[in-house]
This record gives sequence, structure tokens and C-alpha cells, in this order.
Amino acid sequence: MSFDLSLSYPQWQGSGRHQNLPRGAEAAAAVCARYAPLASVPLADGHVETAHGVNRWDAIFAQFRSAQDILARSGARRVLTAGGDCAVDVAVIDYLHGVHPDLRVIWIDAHLDGNTPETSPSGNFHGMPVSAVLGRAPEPMRPFLGTPIDPARFHYFGVHVGDDGDWALQREMDLKLLDSQTPIDGPVHIHFDLDVLDPREFPFVAYPDGRLGIEDAIALLSRIAREADVVGFTVTEFAPADDEEAREGSQVIGRLCEAAVGPELAR
Repeated sequence: MSFDLSLSYPQWQGSGRHQNLPRGAEAAAAVCARYAPLASVPLADGHVETAHGVNRWDAIFAQFRSAQDILARSGARRVLTAGGDCAVDVAVIDYLHGVHPDLRVIWIDAHLDGNTPETSPSGNFHGMPVSAVLGRAPEPMRPFLGTPIDPARFHYFGVHVGDDGDWALQREMDLKLLDSQTPIDGPVHIHFDLDVLDPREFPFVAYPDGRLGIEDAIALLSRIAREADVVGFTVTEFAPADDEEAREGSQVIGRLCEAAVGPELAR
């Protein structure tokens, strides 16, 4: 398979622990650029007060609209994305769903990310992207989004941390967990939050809650790539404290990308 676009989307404003995300986003974008031409979402001012139940709303919404414009102008059918926080995937998944109406989403993460502005205890948007792509986005964002993802075509993997609102959405929409028996077919978008990884193996995250080993993660991505058509792969929440950690973590991100898209595509 080949990818048409690598999207650098260095949004940090959705996170409650954002200090190292810009460094991580830059390093992740350098990895993704090996696979397809790179386009970058410009950062907006990130210090506006909360609005619509979301912290730093103006910057998040401006970046969301910029990403939508870049994606629409690209005409891409396959997109690699380097975040930034988890909420970068709202624009990406919505775009790919418009291109591939039968899109399946696999959300690999330690956290459910299913709060809404009404249920979130923090107001941090990186805890809300799952609800957004399933039709519960903040009200001003909804007119700019297409048809929500069918909950039956959404699967979690690795999740075990959530607030009451996260678990309520999971129960209401009957969101399933991906396991070895789950058939995977058709066009697939993979969301990969690096905090799903065991912090003893990958400590370069702000929320070290993961339990998944690196080799197990690579095996999972390889299985998905074998069984389905991977049209989207997003890596998020890389938070290295310095350049050395950025280099070390980038090696792992490179291996994850190779598993998802194939080593022969690296440029």
C-alpha cells in the first residue's frame, strides 16, 4: 500500500499535560515524512479561556478547520498523521470517513477518550475525540463534520482507564474491544496513542498508564495490515523530555509505522 499524505498536526492544547508534546510531535512528523509528502497544520494561539466546555477552544477549533482544509485540498485517500494530542484524529477520521464510507476505526489507547463537554471532569479535548467521531462533538464543531462513525465499526484495544462519562458512552453505544477473534476487513483507520505502551518499555508519555508491550503492539499492527486495508494511521501523545528521548522514542515510532504501512514504503 502507499500513503498520499503525512500530516503534521502538532496540537498540544487538548492535553492537560502538554509541556513536551511539541517536541514529540516534531519528532513523530519526521518519522511519518519518510512515507509520504508532509503537510503541517499551523499552530494557533493556545491561551484562550474555556468555551463550549473545552479548554483552549479557540485554538483547537482553528487547528481543526486548518487540518480539514489541508486534507480537502490534498485529495488524499490514505493519510499518516503525527500528533500532538489525541484530538487531532477528529479531523482525520472525519475526512477519511468521507473518502471511505465503510471506514472501520481501531482505537488503540490506554484511555477511552469518550467524554463529552458535558461529562468531562477536566475540559481537556484529548479526552473527547471518540465521542466526537461518534456524533457527540462540541456543538460548534458539528456543522463541519460529516456522518458519524457507526459504533459497530469502531473497536477499542488496550483501554482500561476512563471517567464515568467514558464508560457511560461505551455502554450506551456498545463499543466493542478488538480481540483475536474479531474479523478485520475493509478500509481501516488506526489511532495509536503511545500511552497504550507499557511505560517500562516506552516511558516517553505524559500519562504512563499503558500495559501493551512494544513487540505485542507491532504484532497487532502487522495483523491489521495483513487482514485489512489500512488507509489511516495516527500516532499521538509522544512527550519526550529532551532530544535524546525524542531520538529513542522515534525509533519505536518508526517500527510501529513499518508494521502498519510496510517497511518498503520508507523513502
